[in-house]
Amino acid sequence: MGRVIQMKSRRLILQLAIIVIVIVCLAQTAHAAPMKLELDVGNPENSKEAASTVRVLLLLTVLSVAPSILIMMTSFTRIIIVLSFLRNALGTQQIPPNQVLIGLALFLTLFIMSPVLGKINDEAYKPLADEKITQQEAIDRSSAIIKNFMLKELYKNGNKEEKDLVLFIKLAKIEKPEKPQDLPLTVVIPAFMIHELTVAFRMGFLIFIPFLVVDMIVSSTLMSMGMMMLPPVMISLPFKIMLFMLAGGWNLTIESLIKSFAGYG
Repeated sequence: MGRVIQMKSRRLILQLAIIVIVIVCLAQTAHAAPMKLELDVGNPENSKEAASTVRVLLLLTVLSVAPSILIMMTSFTRIIIVLSFLRNALGTQQIPPNQVLIGLALFLTLFIMSPVLGKINDEAYKPLADEKITQQEAIDRSSAIIKNFMLKELYKNGNKEEKDLVLFIKLAKIEKPEKPQDLPLTVVIPAFMIHELTVAFRMGFLIFIPFLVVDMIVSSTLMSMGMMMLPPVMISLPFKIMLFMLAGGWNLTIESLIKSFAGYG
């Protein structure tokens, strides 16, 4: 009986080994197969076909860097950082999860940027689709609209000399133009990003204060009761959630975020 079981086990092992060898061989064959990528630009004499192909390539390139564009030149940076500060201040670890925070930040970004996107659609995309302007003119108009949005945020508080913008003007070693709109995007974009980080950290500091007070009260209460071994964070978490909900925390946070942008305050 033992020999029969041993023979069956050997046969099973042999079959599994053969299957593994076949799979490996097939994988190597598939890997060795040459990949062909053909890009047909159409008839070289037909400029319209070539232009349409180049336009598709440019569109794919823009889509590949779309996340970076979203982060750099819109309100997304400030929103996602403030929401992350809020979650850390509450001490709820991964609640709300990252997917929820990113989704909320995306829709808030769409809400805040809707006037800018509408202006781009009316002044750049529609004329381009109707073949009233060239592609370069559409890009220039879109860039100017985005630049105006970023400059409004940089000069929102009425500062004549925006320090982040001045910093990058000095680093770029260029002369300051009479109008900020004449500055290149290579100067405006990094200045805008630094400004967004600064504003987001200021808002995060203000968000942390009430929750820090709750932590201090709970910690001192536990120490006075002699419960030094009990983690204060575990006890203060329900109180922080209750305080946040009673104060209408989500409404206050979202309202403050939206009003912090020019045109909504």
